[in-house]
Formats: sequence, C-alpha cells, structure tokens
Amino acid sequence: MLAQLFGVIFGLTAVILGAFGAHALKKKFTEDQQDSFETGVRYQFYHALVLLIAGFAQTAGLIEPGAYTWLFISGTVLFSFSIYGLCLSGAFGTKWRFLGPVTPLGGLLLVAGWLSFLLAVLH
Repeated sequence: MLAQLFGVIFGLTAVILGAFGAHALKKKFTEDQQDSFETGVRYQFYHALVLLIAGFAQTAGLIEPGAYTWLFISGTVLFSFSIYGLCLSGAFGTKWRFLGPVTPLGGLLLVAGWLSFLLAVLH
C-alpha cells in the first residue's frame, strides 16, 4: 500500500511539475536549468512507475515488501527534489548550493533501491 501511495503521489506531482517546468518556467530557466529540471521529472516519473509495479506485485503476493520501497521513496525525494530546488533557486535568485551534494546521495539511494528490488524479485 505504501509503495502504491507514493507511486501515485510521485506520478501526479511529476505530471504537474513537468507541465510547470515546460510552460510556466520556460522563460525563466536557462537551457541547462530546463534540462536538469526535466531530468528530475523524468527520474521521479520512472520511480513512480516502479513503486506502482512493486506495490501491485506485493499485493499479488509475487514479492515481499522490502527496503526497496523506502529506498525508492527517499532516493526520489533527495534526487529529484534537490534538482528542483537547485533549478528554481538559481532561476529566482540565489542558488541553494547546499543541495548540490544531496542529488548524488539521492542517486545512490535509488541504486540501492534497485539492488534491493532485484533481491526481492530473485527471492
């Protein structure tokens, strides 16, 4: 249930943020900021889908719930939302540089989530 809930929340907000970035922020962003923002949205949407798949697989009894759910959730928040923060803060004033190291940490959590998910599938 947790995986499905966050899958839906991440999917919904990815669509909203993608549209916001493509339309409302297009004139405010540099090309690099636009590309980075789109990367954050893309990774958020990928992980929305995997959380939905994992949640339905859990419900069907195909896999056991595991650490991968929390790793995907926390990794997505740290990875994608730090990118959003960097892009928005850069476009509207002072870039929040403290978010720079957060992005790769989120990426590492996503990798750990995929490894954990692999183990759950193989088990």
